[in-house]
Formats: sequence, structure tokens, C-alpha cells
Amino acid sequence: MEISIQPLTTNNLQTFWKLAFSDPNPAWKKWDAPYFNDHFPSLEEFLTPEGSAFYNQNPFFQVIMVDNQMQGCVSAYYEDGNLKRWLEIGIVIYSEKFWHQGIGFESLKIWLNYLWQKVSLPHIGLTTWSGNQGMIHLAQKLGMKEEARVRQVRYYQNRYWDSIKYGILRSEWLDGQK
Repeated sequence: MEISIQPLTTNNLQTFWKLAFSDPNPAWKKWDAPYFNDHFPSLEEFLTPEGSAFYNQNPFFQVIMVDNQMQGCVSAYYEDGNLKRWLEIGIVIYSEKFWHQGIGFESLKIWLNYLWQKVSLPHIGLTTWSGNQGMIHLAQKLGMKEEARVRQVRYYQNRYWDSIKYGILRSEWLDGQK
């Protein structure tokens, strides 16, 4: 299985929309911050410059390719906005049939190596919730450390869950890659 990441371009916006947003109740959304009840754009909304601005040709957003087929995405954003000193990452593998195959691990390794080359920060973080055991395991497998746990602040399925922050220092990442 060949795994790579690449920028999303105008030419493949429609393919990405179909993969990510065409199903109004996708399985992936049960794990990706389901407590936010995010709005999925219609294809028409998404194809506008405003609708696809975050995704289209953004160096902090790339699609995951598995054997040359789009299967997910990796992203990064500055938690502290314009200060640009606190970078957080995310990942989504859209189809359940590609879960638990090591694609997320390989994709985030590629993504982290890419980001360390692009930013001169000492730390990169990842935030998840206590109901997402897969993401917790992935963060730990990547060598990230649990840095914060805000207890019972994410409400989903009639119960409260913890918000969990993981992080890794540049020096830790480079030491682990030897």
C-alpha cells in the first residue's frame, strides 16, 4: 500500500467534497469532534472560492492518497491565531474500510516531517476527546505525550467526555526518527 499526502487543488475539489461531505451522516464524524454538530457544505457552496478557501491550495491542508486514491486529509492550524506560535494538527480517514490499517500513522508521520520543515516551532500538538480511543492510540504511537486533560467538557451521546491534548517537541520527534 502506497501512502502519500498532497495539496488539494481546484481540479480535485469535487472529488474531495464527495469523499468528505456527500454523506450527511458519515461514520467518520462520530469520532471527529461530533459534539460540534458542524455544517457540511453543499457541493455548490463548497465549489465557491469562499466555501473551499480553507481546503484549496492551503499548505496546512493536504489530502491523503492511498494507492493514488484520495482517502482522507491532514491539517494544521494555529491555536493562537495570528501569533503563530502554537500549531495543532488533525487527520481524518473518511472510509471505515481504511481504518485500522496503519494509514493514519503513516500519514501523520509524513505530515509531521513536512511541518517540521515548514515551521520553526519547538512544539506541535493534537487535541482529541476521551471517546476517540483510536486517536489517543495514534498520538501515543507517534510518540506524543498527554499534556493536558480537561475533564468532562465535551458533551456527546448524553454524557460528558474529556478533552485531551497531546504534543511532541521537535527534539523528541527528531530523536525518535533515528
